[in-house]
Amino acid sequence: MLKPYPLLVPILQALLVTFLWSTSFIIIKWGLSEIPPLTFAGLRYTIAFLVLLPWALSPKYRSALTSLSPRQWTRLAFLGVLFYSLTQGAMFIGLSLLPSVTVSLILNFSPIVVAVMGMVFINEVPTRIQGVGTALFIVGILVYFYPVSFIHSEWLGLMVMVVGVLVNAGSSVLGRTINYNDDIPPLIVTVVSMGIGAIILLIIGFTRDGVPHIGLTNSVLLLWMAVINTALAFTIWNVTLRSLTAMQSSIINGTMLIQIAILAWIFLGESISLKAGIGMTIAAGGAILVQLKFGRKTAVSIK
Repeated sequence: MLKPYPLLVPILQALLVTFLWSTSFIIIKWGLSEIPPLTFAGLRYTIAFLVLLPWALSPKYRSALTSLSPRQWTRLAFLGVLFYSLTQGAMFIGLSLLPSVTVSLILNFSPIVVAVMGMVFINEVPTRIQGVGTALFIVGILVYFYPVSFIHSEWLGLMVMVVGVLVNAGSSVLGRTINYNDDIPPLIVTVVSMGIGAIILLIIGFTRDGVPHIGLTNSVLLLWMAVINTALAFTIWNVTLRSLTAMQSSIINGTMLIQIAILAWIFLGESISLKAGIGMTIAAGGAILVQLKFGRKTAVSIK
């Protein structure tokens, strides 16, 4: 019955994953009322790491894990600090200070920074379509934010997110280099880097803010986000990458910005003006074009 549409199942799976990742922004907003941002991020990824760890220790992957060289451990640790400790820490702090749609939009700037870093560090020359995508994204950003009017905490949030985008871009370049050159299974890359980065983040969170008291509702939401939105979604996403092209994955991933806007409007009361919606759509289209050259998503692309 599905033979005429062989990509229907992976497309639906990928859409499900992006929807789960989009709901994470809403869940984080809810949880921040009770859990400090750094502790929240540390708990999310530490729990996800513990869920994925048994697979990394299974006979299928154990030899790859035990045969990692000191240099590979160092690179994976650095990736963990960049992508989890710094990038995710910045995103959670950003969500504590800014509307979820604004955070999502700023994060979409990452592919453009990645394109520049790729050109400088690994000789990936951007294509003409990536140049068009960059221009569109910048136009969309200008339309979305004009006229500029922020309170002090929002300026702080923007600065934190700018740092987060730069670090995220660096982790993307490093992640691609590791995945393409070090011959390490994607699951091992994710589990090792996630474990190191998440534990560092959790220690910083506990040291800075103490151990929080988490009520039943937020405990359930935290577990859901760690197990379903992170560990399970990561697994499903990597399965879809066996069938979908980079273009298909980028387009589906690009729908998150719209999904987050709709969810934030329904559940958080974050309204979007017509001007902001137009700017957001232009920026999303530009971000997709920038990503079209790059290959399949790396295993660290967890939202």
